[in-house]
Amino acid sequence: MPDNGNLLDTLPPPGGDESFDTLFERAGTRIERIVSHGHASPPGFWYDQEQAEWVVVVQGEAVLAFADGERREMRAGDWVTIAPHRRHRVESTGPATVWLAVHVD
Repeated sequence: MPDNGNLLDTLPPPGGDESFDTLFERAGTRIERIVSHGHASPPGFWYDQEQAEWVVVVQGEAVLAFADGERREMRAGDWVTIAPHRRHRVESTGPATVWLAVHVD
């Protein structure tokens, strides 16, 4: 892992899978950059994570859906905290959407 950088440099090109880059990791905490180019969770798929997650859209836009029926439209600067085991999915993302996700035990 590098010890410095820029979240918006060297974005992967469109096509293929979402890009997940771990920027920092210590016991109980992981910070990652996610780059999405029109990606969405597969139909019927829900994230159900052991850790709490704090996520912010740095660039672009996205829509998150939660199993309890909440739907959250996000644009650059918007953030949300997701409790452990709160089932959620990515409904849609715009081109070159950059997320910063912090996972904490």
